[in-house]
Amino acid sequence: RNLLDMDTFSKSDPVVVLFVQGSGSSEWKEFGRTEVIDNTLNPDFVRKFVLDYYFEEKQNLRFDVAVLGAQDFLGQAFVALGEVIGSQRGRLERALTGVPGKRCGTILLLAEELSNCRDIVTMQLCANKLDKKDFFGKSDPFLVFYRSNEDGTFTICHKTEVVKNTLNPVWQPFTIPVRALCNGDYDRTVKIDVYDWDRDGSHDFIGEFATSYRELSRAQSQFTVYEVLNPRKKCKKKKYVNSGTVTLLSFSVESEFTFVDYIRGGTQLNFTVAIDFTASNGMPSQPTSLHYASPYQLSAYALALKAVGEIIQDYDSDKLFPAYGFGAKLPPDGKISHQFPLNNNADNPSCAGIEGVLESYLQSLRTVQLYGPTNFAPVINQVAGAAAQVTDGSQYHVLLIITDGVISDMLQTKEAIVTASALPMSIIIVGVGPAEFEAMEELDGDEVRVSSRGRYAERDIVQFVPFRDYVDDSGNQVLSMARLAKDVLAEIPEQLLSYMKTRDIKPRRADP
Repeated sequence: RNLLDMDTFSKSDPVVVLFVQGSGSSEWKEFGRTEVIDNTLNPDFVRKFVLDYYFEEKQNLRFDVAVLGAQDFLGQAFVALGEVIGSQRGRLERALTGVPGKRCGTILLLAEELSNCRDIVTMQLCANKLDKKDFFGKSDPFLVFYRSNEDGTFTICHKTEVVKNTLNPVWQPFTIPVRALCNGDYDRTVKIDVYDWDRDGSHDFIGEFATSYRELSRAQSQFTVYEVLNPRKKCKKKKYVNSGTVTLLSFSVESEFTFVDYIRGGTQLNFTVAIDFTASNGMPSQPTSLHYASPYQLSAYALALKAVGEIIQDYDSDKLFPAYGFGAKLPPDGKISHQFPLNNNADNPSCAGIEGVLESYLQSLRTVQLYGPTNFAPVINQVAGAAAQVTDGSQYHVLLIITDGVISDMLQTKEAIVTASALPMSIIIVGVGPAEFEAMEELDGDEVRVSSRGRYAERDIVQFVPFRDYVDDSGNQVLSMARLAKDVLAEIPEQLLSYMKTRDIKPRRADP
């Protein structure tokens, strides 16, 4: 809108060029161009750019507006893809800059999700007269599904359960996203291997067959039978027919709501930070301290906070983040606190933007006394209290705890996590320093669901990573922090969806 007019006798003929920046890289690469629209300062471009979207990555985009042929530069805008998706109705307007002393107009960006990314398939298969592979019994068959890639290689996308001691197995129905099965390309090859399970892991190959999503979907109206072929047997035996057959018994498709549906429907991510101020971190003024910030480098605490916060802030409209410290003695009376506001304002602990959180954190380091113990439960309960106030799906809370050590209130923390698992809330824990973090792994709940007093967590809501795993030997801090953010944030969309699903909360419709 309202572009600069560079032509003498008519209006400009603008084009927009999109550049993308790789994760942790400073290099810009051209991704694509719109069509040229002649003689207008308010062009509406038709050409769309199709981008892969990852919530857990900072995906930087640059839009250059120019007059093609004349090579006149009309302005540019820098945005993160998450900002567009996190904006109201997936619609973001940004001022164009780059021509000194001139107003360059604005660029309007619209984002929508491609529909085939949300379809999920449920199917059931059985087999008949498979080859016998076991000496004493029959085979123990299972299926492995592979998606074909652009370069001709294959990636495993699903394994069925093992059905013991039968040559005519019937596998349980299973569900898989269409994007996992064929990357949204309905004609792409799907390869299926049939194996006989062995306890030592050296599973015997029975045979294979190939199909496609389009072919599988025909089973909605009829059974489809596939011959299972073993290429080695086929070469050796002239009379070889097959190693059995696999029948597709049922196939159904339904659309699932996605993370983007909820964000576009107005769900806000509320980001809260809690920082460990216990004495085991070391005196902040000493270079050996985990809180020590040199003139050349931020502390591990500040780096972790920036890495995670700069991505989440794109989905929080007011950019106000409550920030707490725990395990310190506070002035003036030296009282120990496990949830003190970093900005020293108990009525309103929110800081303006990630920079505001960093500022308050550094200020607190100068005023409080590092002490102990390391208690998580108070701050988890604090955020859980806020999450419990709005449970209609319009708010979802993410608590980032950055800590150096062994947790002191494990029983209370487990209790707090079990309670919080029924609320719209996720917890990220980043462990800094050289300590052993076994207790954190237990809270993570990937292997065994967290429990307290016989109650199990309703959902897995905790993600833990040790900061030391992301310290790059080459010194590329940008890349290593991008990797940290990617790993700690990767589970948030699924955790949000699991909450919405268990409460049967559907996304609000975005206004037209």
